[in-house]
Amino acid sequence: MISRMPGSEGGRRKRLRICGNLVGVLPCGHRCSRSTYDGEVREMRDAVTVLEIIRERGRRGLPLERVYRCLFNPDLYLLAYGKIYRNAGAMTPGVTSETVDGMNLGKIEAIIGALRQERYRWTPVRRTYIDKKGSSKKRPLGLPTWSDKLLQEVLRLILEAYYEPQFSDRSHGFRPGRGCHTALLEVYHQWRGTVWFVEGDITDCFGSLDHSITRSILAEKIHDGRFLRLIDGLLQAGYLEDWRYHTTLSGCPQGGVVSPVLSNI
Repeated sequence: MISRMPGSEGGRRKRLRICGNLVGVLPCGHRCSRSTYDGEVREMRDAVTVLEIIRERGRRGLPLERVYRCLFNPDLYLLAYGKIYRNAGAMTPGVTSETVDGMNLGKIEAIIGALRQERYRWTPVRRTYIDKKGSSKKRPLGLPTWSDKLLQEVLRLILEAYYEPQFSDRSHGFRPGRGCHTALLEVYHQWRGTVWFVEGDITDCFGSLDHSITRSILAEKIHDGRFLRLIDGLLQAGYLEDWRYHTTLSGCPQGGVVSPVLSNI
């Protein structure tokens, strides 16, 4: 299969080839394809098809099974790459010097190879602090490595496809096609006769997520131990501050690609 990937060197676009040696199984049991050793070729489902199947299961309230095998599909990583390579943080290193610069299919294959063997290990994020709007306090920001960021985006695509149809229509934060303006439109059209407005804020929302509760909520709908263990590893990867390692007993990194959808779940 030939895919075009926007290049990171000089803004050029490179034409890259995916070798047909990767295989995955969709949550509904359909097998993603590869070229077999006897020369038989089976079509690999593209990322849009995979996510639509996952989205339909979420819409029907069906559990998600064998979803870990979807992480073997390189097309999901190409889709994830296309969504995050333009971000300003793509050139910001984590605890290693790795960034989007020099991205190639070899990195995708290395990630998939490690996932197949269940040997992928999340790297601790590099913690820095940024100004908090309207306050003299600083907000902690976790900077993951590029490979972790890419895999987090794949996880985000899968989780968002499955849970988005199940979220409340009253929820507008960290959701595709929603935000402050859609919330204001709902207030304008439906909150007629409202006298009191109560404003609230969850203190340290991302940093306060309980790992065991998050895991139990995910396990209600996702019946795949390998996928859940991968998310466990992400939440427990820890962080480096002034090059000292700190464990994360709760929360998910503010600045992590998958953190917003986990907070919504």
